[in-house]
Amino acid sequence: MAATLDQSVKKEIQDGYSRFLEANDLRPRLGQKQMIAVIANVLCAIREDADGHRQSGDGGEGICVVEAGTGTGKTLAYLLAVLPIARQKKKRVVLATGTIVLQEQLIDKDIPALLKHTGWDYSVAVAKGRGRYLCPLKLEQCLDAADSQQSGQFLFEDELAFNPSERNIATYREMAEALEKDEWNGDRDNWNASIAHVDWQPLTVDRRQCAGRRCRYIRECCFFKARDELEEADCIVANHDLVMADLALGGGVILPPPEDTIYIFDEGHRLADTALKHFSGVCRLNSTQSWLAKLIKQVESRQAQVAVINELAAGFEKLSVAAIAAEKALALSYPIFDQLVQDNMDLDSGDDQPTWCFPNGDPGADIRLLANELAETLSYVGALLKQLSDHISSSMEDVNAAIPRVDLEQLLQLVGIWQGRLDSALGLWRQYAIEDDPKGPPDARWLALEQSGGSLDICVSAAPTRAASIFQERLWQRCYGAVITSATLQALGNFDRFRQGVGTPVKANYVSVAGAFDYPKVGVLSVPNIGAEGNQAQAHTEALIEKLADFIDQDEGTLVLFSSRRQMEQVYEGIPIDLEQRVLMQGKWSNKEIISRHKAAIDDGEGSIIFGLASFAEGMDFPGDYCRHVIIAKIPFSVPNDPVHDTLSEWVENRGGNSFMELMLPDASLRLNQACGRLLRTETDTGRVTILDRRVITKRYGQQLLNALPPFRREIA
Repeated sequence: MAATLDQSVKKEIQDGYSRFLEANDLRPRLGQKQMIAVIANVLCAIREDADGHRQSGDGGEGICVVEAGTGTGKTLAYLLAVLPIARQKKKRVVLATGTIVLQEQLIDKDIPALLKHTGWDYSVAVAKGRGRYLCPLKLEQCLDAADSQQSGQFLFEDELAFNPSERNIATYREMAEALEKDEWNGDRDNWNASIAHVDWQPLTVDRRQCAGRRCRYIRECCFFKARDELEEADCIVANHDLVMADLALGGGVILPPPEDTIYIFDEGHRLADTALKHFSGVCRLNSTQSWLAKLIKQVESRQAQVAVINELAAGFEKLSVAAIAAEKALALSYPIFDQLVQDNMDLDSGDDQPTWCFPNGDPGADIRLLANELAETLSYVGALLKQLSDHISSSMEDVNAAIPRVDLEQLLQLVGIWQGRLDSALGLWRQYAIEDDPKGPPDARWLALEQSGGSLDICVSAAPTRAASIFQERLWQRCYGAVITSATLQALGNFDRFRQGVGTPVKANYVSVAGAFDYPKVGVLSVPNIGAEGNQAQAHTEALIEKLADFIDQDEGTLVLFSSRRQMEQVYEGIPIDLEQRVLMQGKWSNKEIISRHKAAIDDGEGSIIFGLASFAEGMDFPGDYCRHVIIAKIPFSVPNDPVHDTLSEWVENRGGNSFMELMLPDASLRLNQACGRLLRTETDTGRVTILDRRVITKRYGQQLLNALPPFRREIA
């Protein structure tokens, strides 16, 4: 059954757009109108089955990929198109961003402005991970522990250790008072002051440590109150990580079921990387073995406490035996991986973290067999921990339980901590135990040496090389509809690299809408000759040191972007002292502090120069005088020795492809576009981009990179 867009919905979109423009004294933007129309047409063309779900078909229906440059007004466009259609179709909207900054901007500014000026009545809620919310039970435990500590006692043990300062205790008491007076909702981001991670961590739990509806603080629970708001919201503002977490749990656990949801992914260029990180695994052999030894001692120390409840006593006894077996299994595996390290790593290279990838991501039959045995051993420990968690939760409901409730609560949290640590290692060994699908790219699997507690540890890691199958199975084939948008989704003028990365169907709708800037009029792209190219490492660095000052006006806002921290630091150390005094280099201060200092200098009428790496090349917003010049030191090709990139490149080459042309060049094009995108942020901005790498002129691929950049006026030396 083909769904249709009701005329009343069409009129609501048109009238809402008109009212918003009129209220803000704005004119329609061509790209914005195109984006609204594309999204509306895609969503209204969805065919539904008898249950109101999208029919599977070829998988392309209902999925819309829109590249819309800075200044298009993407937020207004996708909200205007999606909200009325979702209501008509009785679906929920999940709007996911790639950064907390954009999430806060949507909640605090963009969406309230839209609802106010359109007169629309849509309920909106923010979804954050459990770790962003204070746990009232943990707050009580912290304050009790502080009181006990002050009286010479100490309640917390082992991984629940808690050693507060007087300042922390004062802050925790303020939080308790604010919660009691209903002046704070327990959201870390809404507290009236910045809270360091080390101070916040004792106040929160993950899902394994939470008793859920059995908790005596359930009515006051900050997290569950926020979750209850989601149940009624028309639109839920989340982030990419939270969507990945929900999909990993099967979908519909944290957020609404995909089948009943229209997703909007803003900053969509971050989607693939987020998924790869979320579904990666790691196990540090020595530290995991040491942790298991510690767990065994902790279990033994608790056995007297739980002896009064037979089920718990039996569970702890079984856990002790299973943990001992797991520790021995890991100890026996160490020499095998150590031999691989000795045979394949150059331990005298001076590398801070030597790394070796398994060829083609394949650890071999022997390692797979070993990994399967480790996975089975750890899986049994995990099953026992799950049983213990369930028994403890049940005991908490028994008012006549032989163990006081406060002790059961701490036991549940401790078991939850064990579960979290175990799940991480278990996931890794399962990734090593399976054989990859020969039809697709293999997972990357690699070993690295890391310093841990003053000694070297072997870090065993794995990660998908592409997130396509993850998204295809868990999202694109299930969701009712999806809109993915960003200013930079195309690489070398097409969506192929993006589609390969996130697995959107070939027959989905891919559109690039008109930009908001008259590029030749407001910007200049120059490529001067500094006497060295980016691939001539030492010569290029020396040329930058000698020539960089010639391109910088020290009285304006300048952003200098590097692909290498080493080169950035060498240039900083070598430039003239008068220029160095104006430079804010990433790493000397936090990014937030650099931005604050930079804007303060510009506001005071002084010049300021930022030396930054990749995190300053995307997502940063420096409108107007804050950035009149973007200098790109060299083409941002992938960092060598990245295991995921190396494994994928090897797979491409083995299939007769060209990894440089298929992977490195498109990725560099995307990063180059993102870097250039730092220049123009509003319709009144002007400035220039300078690329200090002649390879965009001298190499055959250079013209492809230049053609994919915004059409600034060109000045090529």
